[in-house]
Amino acid sequence: MAKKKFQVWTKNKGIDIHFIDIGKPTQNAYIESFNGMLRDECLNLNLFKNQNELSRALEIYQKDYKNERLHSSLNYLSR
Repeated sequence: MAKKKFQVWTKNKGIDIHFIDIGKPTQNAYIESFNGMLRDECLNLNLFKNQNELSRALEIYQKDYKNERLHSSLNYLSR
């Protein structure tokens, strides 16, 4: 049911979704790497009491990731 709602939402927004093949994480290595870092550095380190706490932690992580962290794919520059 949630997948169907997501597909309807993306279609209404004009977003074209492409899924990687099951069992082939190397087809999207950058996002797989990011997901692992997000889980290890943020989600696994906190116990969130509610959606607001989660949203705030993700906002802080996103700002750090985009603006402070050095990225090897950007020749060790931040965004």
